[in-house]
Amino acid sequence: RRSMENNWNAIMLKSTECFQTYQHSTGKERKKILYAIADALEQLGDALLETASDETNLPLVRFAGERARTCFQLRMFGDLAEEGSWVQAVIDTALADRKPLPRPDMRKMLVPIGPVVVFGASNFPLAYAAPGGDTASALAAGCTVVVKGHPAHPKTSSMVADAIRSAIQACGWHADLFQLVEGGGFDSGKYLTQHAATAAVGFTGSLSGGRAIFDYAREREVPIPVFAEMGSTNPVLLLPDALHHRAPGMAKSLASSITLGVGQFCTNPGIILGVRSSALDHFSSLLAIELSLIPTYRMLHEGIYTNYTKSLTSVLAENGVETIYHSRIDEPMMANAVLARVDGDTFERNPSLHHEVFGPFSMVVACKNMLQLLRVWQQLHGQLTTTLMCTDKDLQAFPDLVERARVMAGRIVFNSVPTGVEVAHATVHGGPYPATTDSRFTSVGADAVLRWARPVCWQDCPESFLPAELQSSNPLGIWRKVNGELTKEPLS
Repeated sequence: RRSMENNWNAIMLKSTECFQTYQHSTGKERKKILYAIADALEQLGDALLETASDETNLPLVRFAGERARTCFQLRMFGDLAEEGSWVQAVIDTALADRKPLPRPDMRKMLVPIGPVVVFGASNFPLAYAAPGGDTASALAAGCTVVVKGHPAHPKTSSMVADAIRSAIQACGWHADLFQLVEGGGFDSGKYLTQHAATAAVGFTGSLSGGRAIFDYAREREVPIPVFAEMGSTNPVLLLPDALHHRAPGMAKSLASSITLGVGQFCTNPGIILGVRSSALDHFSSLLAIELSLIPTYRMLHEGIYTNYTKSLTSVLAENGVETIYHSRIDEPMMANAVLARVDGDTFERNPSLHHEVFGPFSMVVACKNMLQLLRVWQQLHGQLTTTLMCTDKDLQAFPDLVERARVMAGRIVFNSVPTGVEVAHATVHGGPYPATTDSRFTSVGADAVLRWARPVCWQDCPESFLPAELQSSNPLGIWRKVNGELTKEPLS
């Protein structure tokens, strides 16, 4: 144990030493690194895809797509770093003649926060692990990164880490800008979170895991931010007019969403709400048929399979829960898709039914009326997403639905499915607790970089000591807010 702790301590000290230089790197230098990492992942070829597939039971085509997404994400953050406006530069020029007191010259921007510890996710060995969005956005912000590799795919993590470090070195920087910690279990996670050098933590995983990391950080002498994304049930509302007119299409798309990635997505639609009716019965039957047409696959690893089986057994044993469809393949780690149904009264009385079942599972909640549906919906606090399957007629009949959705979720989906998180500038992958530990931020999309920075104000600072982003001539040509107006123009 002492030897491992000495190793972890050395890793954090190296990260701190590298940060002292890297925090002053230019956006162009960071772009070069991020593009080089993307190139290196592509150059690993099929060997990377085959290794990831062997370790996770997921098909090669899945990892071809995931690597493409990861490389796109790396390059997007590279472009963001080079363009530079993400630092949110603000300048209020001095007003010497202001009464009753003069105003000083005030200039503010975001600066990198320090070494970031990232906990890799098991269900996305590339996009949400060592080379994923947390790593890419932290490097774009000017932070160094230490990744706690997930034990479910150690070979993939090691292969990727070697490629990342080689790419960084090829760009003329020290390889320890990025480091991988392998093994150590919960002890290494706690140690890294509580190390004095750690400035922030990124986590993607379960509620229990994210909450534990959050509590470790809170116990520190100097608390630090933990940006934990912990999943949700992603409730789907089937509104009456849409249910009446579009049941077949909704059933097909939801069946695909429930089983996508063997149901191992944090945006899996785990709860479906509708008003008790023949239309809801028809939809439920169609959804069961669509699920029966989708092949069954193995889950990522034994731990996820065990938890899915345990959670599934518990939910289906609850009084009032009816099984509508249950695939039956009795082979090791096969994730049998399941569709259950429960009435609104039972669901309201039983909070144990409100929690995520991580896997290809969904539950239809048949409510007495729209009043109960809305009440049940609002009981499901803190969601990454919520979906409205609706027509214009439905929205006109229930005009406050969108406002209610805004309160409970980070992303409101209309007439589509919540799985498939687009990497874009407008993306929000976050939400109120327990979906995440800080609903003000997103872990996917361009704004993910904001997690790894803090604001600093320079007051009456001599021009030669100002960062380039705040200099009067605006040498980087970035967007800045000057005296309340957005502009790229230099100060006269």
